[in-house]
Amino acid sequence: MKYLCEYLGVSRSGYYRYLDSKKEVSERSSQFRKALKYVASVHSEHPSHGYRWVAAYIRNSLDISISDGTVYKAFRHLEIQAKTKHRKRYRPRKIRDKYPNLIFDHWDTVDRPRQVIVSDMTAFHAGGRYYELTMYFDVFTKQILSWKLSDHRGAREPYLYGLQEVIDLLEFDGPGSGSTYLHTDQGSVYASLAYEELIKDSNIVRSMSRPGKPTDNPVNESLNGWIKEELFLDFHLNDHKDPAWVRWIIEEYVGYYNSERPCYSLNYETPDNYYRLYKEGQLEKRNTFSTRFDKDK
Repeated sequence: MKYLCEYLGVSRSGYYRYLDSKKEVSERSSQFRKALKYVASVHSEHPSHGYRWVAAYIRNSLDISISDGTVYKAFRHLEIQAKTKHRKRYRPRKIRDKYPNLIFDHWDTVDRPRQVIVSDMTAFHAGGRYYELTMYFDVFTKQILSWKLSDHRGAREPYLYGLQEVIDLLEFDGPGSGSTYLHTDQGSVYASLAYEELIKDSNIVRSMSRPGKPTDNPVNESLNGWIKEELFLDFHLNDHKDPAWVRWIIEEYVGYYNSERPCYSLNYETPDNYYRLYKEGQLEKRNTFSTRFDKDK
């Protein structure tokens, strides 16, 4: 042994460690081969169960120590899996986008008031009571054009009454240069025939976010988030249990938001004042929205 180690150029202890490691690998291989037999046998008798159940069955019924990980490796090695009727079958999503997303990530190209309006509903609890607040925003001026509150889950009226107020406002403002794009998610009310009936004679073009993609409407998601923060932190909305007081607080907040609250994205102008500056010609006129897809070509 001494001469063999000298010939191989290794120490005697190192050589013995090498032999021990080979023996350990051989033992592990032998144990795994035995595990394969147990797993294959149990699976053939109980094909409806997965590897965790098989591991527990081997431990409990056969009194053999075996880990879930070893049985999982055996399942992979044998290329087997549980045969169950309850396995999820993933099917391609049926195309149900009633209207395409006409904005995508080009929100910063909106170049005039009333050009793009977004709407969404946000739910909250105040004074121990549930509410749904539906709002319509002007993307360019950040004004809240309409808001409706309901304390009934799933109420349709706030969406429809709010839309009618927006239509009346567009008629009052007079015809603008081009269509008004109304962007929403694919909620049932936004996709309903009643909603369509309200705008059929207007100059409104529909745009919708993709299903399950709230990031397709980042303006609304952002506004809803910190508006609720201010309502609860600054206007103490949660202190009021009476729905009439809750409604009054929100009305007060909307007035404050539109006419008094400086907005960072408007260079700290208020939404109402930003709208006035545009109408008076004090803001630079751009033509970026109609060419919003050109930069992607």
